[in-house]
Amino acid sequence: MSDGTGYVARVADSIEAAQLGSAADLTEEALRVLAECTWTPGEIHLLAVELTASLIDVRRIAESRGARLPAPDHDPDMGATGREHPQTMP
Repeated sequence: MSDGTGYVARVADSIEAAQLGSAADLTEEALRVLAECTWTPGEIHLLAVELTASLIDVRRIAESRGARLPAPDHDPDMGATGREHPQTMP
Protein backbone atom coordinates (compact mmCIF):
# COMPACT_ATOMS: atom_id res chain seq x y z
CA MET A 1 0.00 0.00 0.00
CA SER A 2 1.25 3.47 -0.85
CA ASP A 3 1.79 6.17 1.73
CA GLY A 4 0.01 8.69 -0.51
CA THR A 5 3.11 10.75 -1.31
CA GLY A 6 4.04 9.28 -4.70
CA TYR A 7 3.75 10.92 -8.10
CA VAL A 8 0.26 9.57 -8.87
CA ALA A 9 -1.02 10.64 -5.44
CA ARG A 10 0.38 14.15 -5.96
CA VAL A 11 -1.24 14.41 -9.40
CA ALA A 12 -4.56 13.17 -7.96
CA ASP A 13 -4.32 15.66 -5.10
CA SER A 14 -3.65 18.46 -7.61
CA ILE A 15 -6.64 17.49 -9.73
CA GLU A 16 -8.86 17.23 -6.64
CA ALA A 17 -7.71 20.66 -5.45
CA ALA A 18 -8.58 22.14 -8.84
CA GLN A 19 -12.00 20.47 -8.82
CA LEU A 20 -12.75 21.68 -5.29
CA GLY A 21 -11.61 25.18 -6.22
CA SER A 22 -13.87 25.10 -9.27
CA ALA A 23 -16.77 23.95 -7.08
CA ALA A 24 -16.17 26.88 -4.72
CA ASP A 25 -16.09 29.33 -7.64
CA LEU A 26 -19.23 27.83 -9.13
CA THR A 27 -21.02 28.05 -5.78
CA GLU A 28 -20.19 31.76 -5.54
CA GLU A 29 -21.41 32.27 -9.11
CA ALA A 30 -24.65 30.40 -8.37
CA LEU A 31 -25.27 32.55 -5.30
CA ARG A 32 -24.67 35.71 -7.35
CA VAL A 33 -26.92 34.60 -10.23
CA LEU A 34 -29.73 33.53 -7.93
CA ALA A 35 -29.53 36.72 -5.85
CA GLU A 36 -29.95 38.91 -8.94
CA CYS A 37 -33.35 37.37 -9.79
CA THR A 38 -32.89 38.41 -13.43
CA TRP A 39 -31.87 35.04 -14.84
CA THR A 40 -33.33 33.38 -17.88
CA PRO A 41 -34.48 29.75 -17.98
CA GLY A 42 -31.41 28.99 -20.12
CA GLU A 43 -29.08 30.48 -17.50
CA ILE A 44 -30.73 28.45 -14.74
CA HIS A 45 -30.48 25.30 -16.87
CA LEU A 46 -26.77 25.89 -17.53
CA LEU A 47 -26.19 26.61 -13.85
CA ALA A 48 -27.96 23.36 -12.91
CA VAL A 49 -25.84 21.40 -15.41
CA GLU A 50 -22.60 22.92 -14.10
CA LEU A 51 -23.59 22.46 -10.44
CA THR A 52 -24.50 18.82 -11.12
CA ALA A 53 -21.15 18.12 -12.79
CA SER A 54 -19.35 19.82 -9.91
CA LEU A 55 -21.35 17.88 -7.32
CA ILE A 56 -20.43 14.62 -9.06
CA ASP A 57 -16.73 15.56 -8.83
CA VAL A 58 -16.97 16.58 -5.17
CA ARG A 59 -18.86 13.40 -4.26
CA ARG A 60 -16.23 11.26 -6.02
CA ILE A 61 -13.48 13.08 -4.11
CA ALA A 62 -15.28 12.54 -0.80
CA GLU A 63 -15.81 8.84 -1.51
CA SER A 64 -12.19 8.40 -2.61
CA ARG A 65 -10.82 10.14 0.46
CA GLY A 66 -13.22 8.25 2.72
CA ALA A 67 -12.10 4.94 1.26
CA ARG A 68 -8.51 5.80 2.22
CA LEU A 69 -9.36 6.37 5.88
CA PRO A 70 -8.43 3.54 8.21
CA ALA A 71 -11.33 1.48 9.45
CA PRO A 72 -12.19 2.23 13.08
CA ASP A 73 -11.45 -0.46 15.64
CA HIS A 74 -15.04 -0.21 16.80
CA ASP A 75 -18.31 1.24 15.64
CA PRO A 76 -18.48 4.79 17.08
CA ASP A 77 -22.26 4.35 17.51
CA MET A 78 -21.71 1.37 19.81
CA GLY A 79 -20.72 1.62 23.44
CA ALA A 80 -18.15 -0.57 25.18
CA THR A 81 -20.91 -3.12 25.81
CA GLY A 82 -21.66 -3.44 22.10
CA ARG A 83 -25.02 -1.73 22.48
CA GLU A 84 -25.94 1.42 20.64
CA HIS A 85 -25.70 4.72 22.45
CA PRO A 86 -29.14 6.26 22.89
CA GLN A 87 -29.81 9.09 20.47
CA THR A 88 -30.21 12.47 22.09
CA MET A 89 -32.98 14.76 20.99
CA PRO A 90 -32.20 18.43 20.35
